[in-house]
Amino acid sequence: MNPLLDFSGLPRFAEIKPEHVAPAIEQLLDENRALISRLLADDSLPTWDTFVRPMEDANERLGRAWGPVGHLNAVMNSPELRDAYNSTLPKITAYYAELGQNLALFQKFKALRNSPEFAGLSAARKKIIENELRDFRLGGAELPDDKKTRYLAVQERQSELSSRFSDNILDATNEYTLVIENRGELDGLPEDVLQTAREAAQAAEKTGWLFTLKAPSYLPVMQFADSRDLREKMYRAYATRASEFGKPDLDNTPLMDEIVTLRAEEAQLLGFKNFGELSLAAKMAETPQQVVDFMRELAQRARPFAEKDLVELREFAKTKLDINDMRSWDVAYASEKLREQRYAFSEQEVKQYFPEDAVMAGLFKLVETLFGLQIKPAQAPVWHETVRFFDIRDAKGGLVGQFYFDLYARNSKRGGAWMDDVITRRRLDNGSIQTPVAYLNCNFSAPVGGKPAVFTHDEVQTLFHEFGHGLHHLLTEVEDLGVSGINGVEWDAVELPSQFMENFCWEWDVLQGMTRHADTNEKLPRALFDKMLAAKNFQSGLATLRQIEFAVFDMLMHSNFNVGQGKTILQLLDEVRAEVAVLIPPEFNRFPQSFSHIFSGGYSAGYYSYKWAEVLSADAYSLFEEHGVLNPEIGARFRAEVLAMGGARPAMESFTAFRGRAPSIDALLRHNGLIEA
Repeated sequence: MNPLLDFSGLPRFAEIKPEHVAPAIEQLLDENRALISRLLADDSLPTWDTFVRPMEDANERLGRAWGPVGHLNAVMNSPELRDAYNSTLPKITAYYAELGQNLALFQKFKALRNSPEFAGLSAARKKIIENELRDFRLGGAELPDDKKTRYLAVQERQSELSSRFSDNILDATNEYTLVIENRGELDGLPEDVLQTAREAAQAAEKTGWLFTLKAPSYLPVMQFADSRDLREKMYRAYATRASEFGKPDLDNTPLMDEIVTLRAEEAQLLGFKNFGELSLAAKMAETPQQVVDFMRELAQRARPFAEKDLVELREFAKTKLDINDMRSWDVAYASEKLREQRYAFSEQEVKQYFPEDAVMAGLFKLVETLFGLQIKPAQAPVWHETVRFFDIRDAKGGLVGQFYFDLYARNSKRGGAWMDDVITRRRLDNGSIQTPVAYLNCNFSAPVGGKPAVFTHDEVQTLFHEFGHGLHHLLTEVEDLGVSGINGVEWDAVELPSQFMENFCWEWDVLQGMTRHADTNEKLPRALFDKMLAAKNFQSGLATLRQIEFAVFDMLMHSNFNVGQGKTILQLLDEVRAEVAVLIPPEFNRFPQSFSHIFSGGYSAGYYSYKWAEVLSADAYSLFEEHGVLNPEIGARFRAEVLAMGGARPAMESFTAFRGRAPSIDALLRHNGLIEA
């Protein structure tokens, strides 16, 4: 039996082969299309059970077959799997575009919305039907036939280009290696980084130390390497990935132009002025201008702090490091040295207190305390020997959810960190509840020399962030698929639980229980924690402006820009930087060419949502600050009003039900140190 067609439990990763992909997906697409034909041929008044439920079942099967394929393509990429994925992706895209354009299906949903049954449906089911009606309008169901054909072609081409964009970044990242044979060129680099580089060189049958553009290799070079030439070489390679400076077939420049052009065309076909407006139709924010105004106001508040940060850094680089003309490849290095001098500690020193086993135990204990849960190791088929699997149980031992942890970087895995759903909670026909399951993926350094992996404090925050997304998916109590977990949650609210969880990484009561020095087994000293806390908002002005720069660029590119009319995407970014940024990268920097969030990651005209949701998350966390950060009562309230509700009601309603009022920006500014003391 094709393992992709087995829906009886967890994916059978060990058995899934590239040759299974096309037959499984084609069979399910045929079955789904046949079902839709039968549903449309039925003249009786549609009901939830006779119309919505069968379609939900069919689309869930398709999602559960395609999900592991997309996941493996992201974490165990191979030429064969990539071909199978990319050749099947257009068929999936076409199917969903056809569904969205099917006027007869739209009429059925309208009939259900106007039927006597609708008034008696649960709030969750009403929300699903309202969302469907909205999505049909946004999917082109009301378009004339000739425009439907063009819309379908636009959708297929966009998904093909986005997949290629992502592949090009992975290939360009993997292609670059730098072997250093002279130990003197590596002064300043921590011993564990050198050991990893040495092992990488041995594995490649080279002598010396081998570095790559993957985060665990690249970032320590930028932060710690004394050699300015080495930093510049690595920065230049990283900043020009997938651009015209490399292999022509990996250049993302033409792909970006075509993606943006197609998105604009899609929006115009649907009657919107631009793609920004189309994107916001299903989000909390109302107009592109509202988003840009929000970002500019935040930039205004942050700018004086960022300017002060930069003046201090340049002065320090000049007087203490003899760097008179600080460049982009000096920033992380000079910042680390300034932080060490000002706060008398280094990231490397802190890192030794965060071995993986202690961090995981601390994370699990926090979640167990706040939400009344138990997290236990469990068994499941996995895609790589380093992947682990866990159960989440309630206080009585009942199974609530399950998740995979895939923490380490490798060549076959795309960069970054993300959560994805494997199975979503719902009530089944037999009355039982389907257990939700999540993937949690990071790109940390793997263990070396037989010791546990150690994480930087930034990586600990990343881990907590992704776990917050996981909790949003796993702790839902909604029983209908369309608004269960993160389904149906407005995209600009989906970061609320993830950013909320990051706050706990700055609490002494939490960190005490999740630290242990890798060599001495000592807990994190209070004095070192106090220094970390003092340094928490070190350069937060610069960091805030950087996020705003990306968000404004993204929204303007999708709402106030036309490819081929006077300026390039890169020139648009230059304009945004001139307005927003205080730190301008060199002319050769090609950041957009690897900005996968907006070109291949679902954040198009939505990157602002990180800051938008940070307002919500900081304000939500302030209730814990008022009542005790480990307060199980407030934890239970957050679980019930935010996590459990999924997309069953608007995110703003969930927020106000938890917080007791509308959100305020004050907590965000305070947390980021953007208020004058």
